[in-house]
Amino acid sequence: MTLPDIVTRPEAAVPVVATSDAVVVGGGPAGVSAAVSAARNGLSVTLVERYPYLGGLASGGMVLVLDDMHNDTEISVRGQAMEIIDRMHAKGLCVYPSEADRDPAVRATEDMWRKWSRWGVFDFHTHTKPHPVIFAAAFDPEGFKQASLDMVREAGVNLRLHSWFQSTIVEDGRAAGVIVETKEGTQAIRGSVVIDATGDLDVAASANAAFTEGAYIVTTVSRIGGVDTDEAERFQFEEPERFAEIDRQAKRIINGSWQYWWLKTPLPGVVWCNCPHMVGFDGMKIADLTGAEIEGRRRMKALLEFARENMPGFAKAFFVDFAPQTGVRQTRLLDGEYVVTKRDVMDRVHFHDSICRGRDYYTPYRALLPKGVEQLLIAGRHYSATPQAQKLSREIPPCMAMGEAVGIAAAQALGSGVTVREADVRAIQKQMRAQGADPGDRPADNALVAEAA
Repeated sequence: MTLPDIVTRPEAAVPVVATSDAVVVGGGPAGVSAAVSAARNGLSVTLVERYPYLGGLASGGMVLVLDDMHNDTEISVRGQAMEIIDRMHAKGLCVYPSEADRDPAVRATEDMWRKWSRWGVFDFHTHTKPHPVIFAAAFDPEGFKQASLDMVREAGVNLRLHSWFQSTIVEDGRAAGVIVETKEGTQAIRGSVVIDATGDLDVAASANAAFTEGAYIVTTVSRIGGVDTDEAERFQFEEPERFAEIDRQAKRIINGSWQYWWLKTPLPGVVWCNCPHMVGFDGMKIADLTGAEIEGRRRMKALLEFARENMPGFAKAFFVDFAPQTGVRQTRLLDGEYVVTKRDVMDRVHFHDSICRGRDYYTPYRALLPKGVEQLLIAGRHYSATPQAQKLSREIPPCMAMGEAVGIAAAQALGSGVTVREADVRAIQKQMRAQGADPGDRPADNALVAEAA
């Protein structure tokens, strides 16, 4: 018997389980920041997340260094990104270099490199070695989850975990809420503004907003325990030739990694491995995501066996866990009112409507606005940029800054009785500064100022 290729489902009435001023879809760093920012600015907010925790790729994906938030010696991303760092640091679950260790007189010395390089808090963009120590933060994933939950709860956000986004409610060309799938069945959540913080542009794509598609490496991140990090670092610095050979062999097994395939974490004896880097996997396809999980674990199992036998400090090593979220870096990208280019990022182009910063680049408000859909804002790695530009501007702190900015934008627009497309950019910039964030409204000396629109 030949089975049909399509199953037809009858239309069903979907109960509305929540109504708020703003609906944020995606509880990753950008979504948490957007929800908290909107709530602190007076809006009622519902935050929807499919996993049983907050933090997205920072916690569930275990991307355990917050970087891309400095411009030479200046900290360029502040606001809620710094707040979450401070909260984790207060619990002993976050480590970063002191201001003294970041002093230009010492930050590029061998002593500082030996002290801080295995924390991943160095400027890998520089061509000189040792790379200078910068402000970046190594953290524990559970610390990020708890700090995110505390911020969301304290702000009075209506949090709905275990809710899987299904589709966007669009009425007369305006995003008016979302449909989610849950253990209780299909549910609707209505809002005056919808913020897409999904990372894959799920909400905007469902609303038929224009987008492009890109692809980049994917990773099954893991943590390894039982490591004598003192001995491992001693080996690296005191036996450099032998270390280099063993490290080369390890990287051949991984078949794709950054300069350091393991970095320290705030937990003693626990290191994290942001590898292997795997190409040819589409983060939007189930078969590819499944294949990446299988292949990543295969490579890391072989690596651990090699490290136990050959690397000083790893003799008693074991896997603590693999990240519950696959490390997907790029899928759909918004084709918004402005598309940020690689040249914009490389030349540090400053825009009249810059509302947040990254390392030394600026994000215009227009890059967070879809074309053709009203009352919809974007925050996160799926913002409007070319694939080449996104690879250089997709780190977690800048995405949190985007979230903080669009949360303010939603409140400013609703408070003024205008659409988010008509929001007052100067008011957004002013409120970002009032919250301790840097909207990028003041171009740095090395910035290239774009012509006003």
